[in-house]
Amino acid sequence: MVADPKTLPSHASVTAARDAFADEHVHLLLLVEGRELVGTLTRDDLAGEHPPQMSALDLATLEGRVIAPDVPLDEAGARMRDTGRRRLAVVDGEGRLLGLLCLKRHGRGFCTAEDLASRRSSQA
Repeated sequence: MVADPKTLPSHASVTAARDAFADEHVHLLLLVEGRELVGTLTRDDLAGEHPPQMSALDLATLEGRVIAPDVPLDEAGARMRDTGRRRLAVVDGEGRLLGLLCLKRHGRGFCTAEDLASRRSSQA
């Protein structure tokens, strides 16, 4: 699990969300109020015409995009492969964002904070 994933505030606009997806490595946007996860977005959620200043939260969902921290990794990986989702937000029982579970492109392992830091430094 990546313990400190990038987030956007819950009041982010559709434009801000689209800008975040300009990074091809971003697959799931996490919308938060403080530490509480209140919505997630994929590129598909933003498809179509939406006013630029519309709240991205109006297009967001948590359904099928969150996982509890006590789910075993093999079960989480199987669920992700079965549903075709490579990202799941890890939230506790109160909805607090704990991190991001990130399935690698080949589907045989999970991203680490070191993987992300290495990619960021190579892009700089």
